[in-house]
Amino acid sequence: MQSRVRVLLVEDHTIVREGLRALLDGRDDVELVGEAKDGQAGIDAARLLRPDVVVMDLNLPRVDGVEATRVIRTALPETQVLILSMYGTEEHVRPAIRAGAAGYLLKGSGLADLLAAIHAVATGKAFFSPEVARIVLDDSRRSGPAADRVGAGELTPREREILRMVAEGRSSPEIARDLELSVKTVEGHRGRIMAKLDSKNVAGLVRHAVRLGLVSAD
Repeated sequence: MQSRVRVLLVEDHTIVREGLRALLDGRDDVELVGEAKDGQAGIDAARLLRPDVVVMDLNLPRVDGVEATRVIRTALPETQVLILSMYGTEEHVRPAIRAGAAGYLLKGSGLADLLAAIHAVATGKAFFSPEVARIVLDDSRRSGPAADRVGAGELTPREREILRMVAEGRSSPEIARDLELSVKTVEGHRGRIMAKLDSKNVAGLVRHAVRLGLVSAD
């Protein structure tokens, strides 16, 4: 039997947090390991509990969701962050992705979407609500070549290193071995790189790596 995804909820509205708890608690595929009602408490709980996935609101007291995401992703690279927000505009979505969020789900979504998003990000894949995905895609199309420059600037040093290795034809297990990371962590990095660069496959990642000068075009 596959192990359950360990989830931490970070949500300041009590009624929303209790509703999410009722939906997730007691499931066979998800284990709710903790809750927090502000960003700093979420960071502290994540460091203590080391969940697989943090379900994070954006508008939080003390530390907002974007900064909490950035801190958690830096301190705990194997913990993925799924943003759950009522806001689906570009000015909310893009900072969250830059901070390292692997997914972005709108609060109007149903339980099936929430579970799909949790399981997707837990396995290193990106997950966006359709409305959010359209905004990200439309922004990429409008930006044209500039989108490459924006995406490149958003990559962390570790992500640039993994992008180079992917472009060189290395598999996730090989990258994990050489960097002394878990395969799950490498897959998580790959998912975020693909989301940031709006790449759907390895060929797209190779093109970005060439543009960034990480590998030769030869």
